[in-house]
Amino acid sequence: MKKLSTNSFAIVIGLALFFLFDSCTSSTPSKEGFIEVEGGKIWYRIDGEGDKTPLLLLHGGPGSSSYYLEPLKELSADRPVIFIDQLGCGRSTRITDTTLMTIEKNVEQLEQVRKALKLERFYLYGHSWGTMLGMDYYLKYPKGIQALIFASPLFSTQIWTADADTLISKLPKAIQASILESEKQKNYSSESYQNAVKVYYKAYLMRTEPKKSQQDSLDMFFGEKVYTFMWGPSEFTATGNLLHYDRIKDLPNIKVPTLLTAGEFDEARPISVKYYQSLIPGAKFQMIPQSGHVTMADDPKENNRILREFLRKMDALP
Repeated sequence: MKKLSTNSFAIVIGLALFFLFDSCTSSTPSKEGFIEVEGGKIWYRIDGEGDKTPLLLLHGGPGSSSYYLEPLKELSADRPVIFIDQLGCGRSTRITDTTLMTIEKNVEQLEQVRKALKLERFYLYGHSWGTMLGMDYYLKYPKGIQALIFASPLFSTQIWTADADTLISKLPKAIQASILESEKQKNYSSESYQNAVKVYYKAYLMRTEPKKSQQDSLDMFFGEKVYTFMWGPSEFTATGNLLHYDRIKDLPNIKVPTLLTAGEFDEARPISVKYYQSLIPGAKFQMIPQSGHVTMADDPKENNRILREFLRKMDALP
């Protein structure tokens, strides 16, 4: 089996959920296709139907795909749930043009998707990088968004990397030394760095072991160019154009009901997520016990229960 690169292991690990949980999701009518946007085509799939407010999902990465969000398909028993693969990954067009690899371009592509799907009222869910995209999209195009769900959010790269330093300090000394030396030398391809990445991810990214037999197949869904250019070589080392991302000052301007979630052992540390919650008027926070960053893998039942409860409360609002 081909060894996963450091970058691929960072995000692709979660994609195994497509295979692990697909048989567990409910059978609901699906519609899928492609939407033309600047730079290529974005793949989408809509599960479920009915007149309840749809839920639009934004996956993490940047450069991951929607497949690791597959457990959320269960929510389509109540409403349409819309999965998309952002440009550069999954089933969408792969890209090499770095002018397309910006949060501003992703916001405009998302607006093109919304228009194509004729979404006039919807709930917006983002996970990890998807919360950054969701936040910037809301700031520019708030109309129609009835509520926001920020799962394991990142609203400040500075806070994220500081949290990563805290989490790294809890790892074995040898792992800490490998990370420190690799970052000092800017050598992110060494075996010691890749091993350290795996240890970190096992502790804080996804604590549930994926099927190793799927990893080669999963690797092809990952948009490594997008991830490396926009973020960096690993979850805890930011070098890309999101290095100075910060929307802390904008959080008090959110005007719709908002739910924030995080895993107990999330790389988006609960203490930071609670801080974000404190800045958003009326926002709620829920922690998923015994889970890392990919809460939909580590505890899909509790993750979905929390989301379903919030969405039903939103449905009941006048």
